[in-house]
Amino acid sequence: MADEIKNTENADGGDAPADTLTEIAKIGGVTTKNKSESIHCLSIIGQIEGHFVLDSTQKTTKYEHILPLLCAVEENEEIDGLLLLLNTMGGDVEAGLAIAELVASMRKPTVTLVLGGGHSIGVPLAVSGKRSFIVPSATMTLHPVRTTGTIIGVPQSFYYFDKMQDRIVHFICSHSHVAEENLRAMMNNTNELANDVGTIIDGNEAVKCGLIDEVGGLSQALAALRELIKAGK
Repeated sequence: MADEIKNTENADGGDAPADTLTEIAKIGGVTTKNKSESIHCLSIIGQIEGHFVLDSTQKTTKYEHILPLLCAVEENEEIDGLLLLLNTMGGDVEAGLAIAELVASMRKPTVTLVLGGGHSIGVPLAVSGKRSFIVPSATMTLHPVRTTGTIIGVPQSFYYFDKMQDRIVHFICSHSHVAEENLRAMMNNTNELANDVGTIIDGNEAVKCGLIDEVGGLSQALAALRELIKAGK
């Protein structure tokens, strides 16, 4: 996996677009390098696939690909920082939380940017970086942990979901500035979604409530990442 993280410049210093496209197709990311720093850009898109393989018609991010890739980025001395681009509808709770925990524990500078959507378990991913950004038109859906299919109708099942919800809430609150009481109120809101419990917020609302650090796009996210890289050198 570490061998797949390569610079997008050839030996003569010119661009290598074919190699870049191959790298993006393989791992959903690319490493870019200029005179000052080298940044790995990784995308989390579609639905986060966990322990079960999803339908082939769905866009997915496979956690078994992302976890070793993040380890490779952390250990690669030629990479100075990580930019995480998010446009996800959510997905497997444990897989998404595992990726978020790994990003949050990295020593290297990390910046997240929500584009389009950062819904459900995408919320912990959005706050996992050292700095977080969201474009004004992006949205984030906050709701409690849910499941589909048959469950055992005993108190222990509901206790399990409650404990899992606590893990997610505590992670979000410890990596953002949102108040826990406010976060839980948005998650359990019954007045906004027609067929569900929860709240949808846009980019400006996400910053206002303290969930995301700043409203901004690619240039702002890269500028913040470069500041973190410079501060760490």
